[in-house]
This record gives sequence, C-alpha cells and structure tokens, in this order.
Amino acid sequence: MVRSDFIMEIRGYMINPREKRLRALWRVVLWFFVAAFGAIVFAGTLSQLVNPASFGPELRASFVAVRQIAVYAGLTAIAIGVGYLLDRRYLSDYGLGFDRQWWRDAAFGLGLGVGLPTLFLLGQLAAGLLTVTGLLVTGPSDTFAFGPLGAVERLALLGLFFVVQASAEEIVVRGYLLTNAAEGLAGTLGKWRAVVVTTVATGVLFGVLHAANPSSSLLSVANITLYGILLGGCYVLTGRLGIACGFHVAWNFTLGLYGFPVSGLRTGAALVGTRATGSAVLTGGSFGPEGGLIALVGLLLGTLALAWWVGREYGDVAVREAVATPTLRYAIRENHER
Repeated sequence: MVRSDFIMEIRGYMINPREKRLRALWRVVLWFFVAAFGAIVFAGTLSQLVNPASFGPELRASFVAVRQIAVYAGLTAIAIGVGYLLDRRYLSDYGLGFDRQWWRDAAFGLGLGVGLPTLFLLGQLAAGLLTVTGLLVTGPSDTFAFGPLGAVERLALLGLFFVVQASAEEIVVRGYLLTNAAEGLAGTLGKWRAVVVTTVATGVLFGVLHAANPSSSLLSVANITLYGILLGGCYVLTGRLGIACGFHVAWNFTLGLYGFPVSGLRTGAALVGTRATGSAVLTGGSFGPEGGLIALVGLLLGTLALAWWVGREYGDVAVREAVATPTLRYAIRENHER
C-alpha cells in the first residue's frame, strides 16, 4: 500500500491526469534530450552523405555552407516535431499559425529589422563614428568557410542562413520554451504573470547564450537580453511569431549587409564595408552595434514601433494570456466523439 501510494504520488507529480500528458517541466526535459539526440544523429548522417572534398573549391565552399544551413533547418524540424508529439498541441500554439495576420506581422518585422540597422549606419556616419571602406566587400568570416566565393554569392548564402538560423532561435526559445514555461507557471503565478515572467526569463537566457561570442561584454549581454525581451514581447503581445521571426532575420542580415559584426561574429561579406572609428562603448566596436550604447536607441525605437503596430492591428497592447493556455489536439477529438 505504501509503495502503491508512493508510485501514485510520483505519477501525479510527473503527469497531469486531466490532460493525460507529462507536466510542462518533464516535457521540456524529455524534449531537450530526445531532440538533442535526434539532432546529433541527423547532423552526423548528413555529414556522411556527400564528401565535399570531391568538389572544386567554389562548389565545395557552397556545399559546406548549404549543408550547415540544412543542419539548422533539420534541427528546427526535429525540435518542433518532438515538441508536437510530447505537447499534443497544434502548431498555432507555438505562434506558427500561418494565417494572413501572421504574414502581415512578418512583413512589419522585416521592415523593422532593416530600418533599425539602417538608422545605426546613417547615424554613425553623420556623427563621424563610422567610415565606409568599400562596396561589395569580402573578408574573414566566423560564419562559414567561404573559400573563393565572391561577395554576391556569400551574401546570398548568408541571407538563406539567417532566415533559417534566426527563425530557429525564435521557434525554440520563444515558441517552445516560453510557451511551455508560461503554461507550467500559470497555475502558481496566474496566466498574465506567468507570461510576463517567462518573457523576461527567456530574454535573459537569450542574452546568456550570446555571452560566449567573440568580444562579448557585460554591456553586450545586457543589450541582447533586452532585445530578447523585446522579441518575446513581439510574441506575447500578438500570440504569433511573425514579427519576432521577421525582425530577427532582417536584423541579423542587415547588420552584416552594412559590414557590422553580428553579435561579435564577422559575416565575411557586406554590401557596404564599414569600420567603427568611434568609442567602442558607443558603437559596440568589434562586437557590432549590439555591444554598444547605440543599441539602446534601437531598443527604444523598436519598442515604440511594436506598440504602435500591435495597437493598430490588434486593437490593444496587452499580454495574450492564451500563450499560457494550450489547445490540445486529442481534447478536440474527444469533444467530437461526445
């Protein structure tokens, strides 16, 4: 009897009896290990399919870059697939309901992600904090081994890479982790507080994940944490990942397009080559604008622009508690059966 009660207590701690699925904490833990294992197997298999050494220098460089992009895409698909099975949610619960409003949000995010780095470029040029070194330039890259590829080819690969990489970060950090964490805390904190707390927490996680990047500093980690909270706001104020994905993709690509390092990483190609000449505290120096005080200007403008868009498109600027309220696939089937 004692043993049976203990087992039932453990079972109740791990499984939600009403929803007939693992509780949020255990789903995330299992998701992490299963998705990580699947990612390792996928990456290893992909790397063995074709030997890049059999190609010429240019094709070899392109193949390696495309393979790296494919790995990011595959990892994202595995992460969402495992989460989809464990959580029993619909994809729209992760902010991936690709309706008309989602694409409108994405277009706004793209515009914002292009506009803010453009302001950084123009503002620093006007203030004498930046000099232009050339057009369609190439250089060392921390992203890919580009080999003999020219600037146009590199920019095309970088564009594709950032679409996959930035979207993957949004889907995993905001779509999956924030959503599950908010749901798990909702019973203790209430839905509104749970969404706010997890938005801040995932923003902090986002900043910490960039702490190991080259030339990082306390200021860069703080800035990226704040931008992570802004990206979380893009999600929880709309219930969609459209703005966050569009903003993140365009932000990374446009920074590289203007010759800025992207979170301390050199992209290896730029439409406009630039070199920071002002104080690194202001410009971010070798980390890029995200590492300087100028990033706070972009943060303020981005926050104001987000509030304007959400108020215009959604009628009010409010945290969507639905982020912490799962819509379970099997529950709807059971309702139909009744």
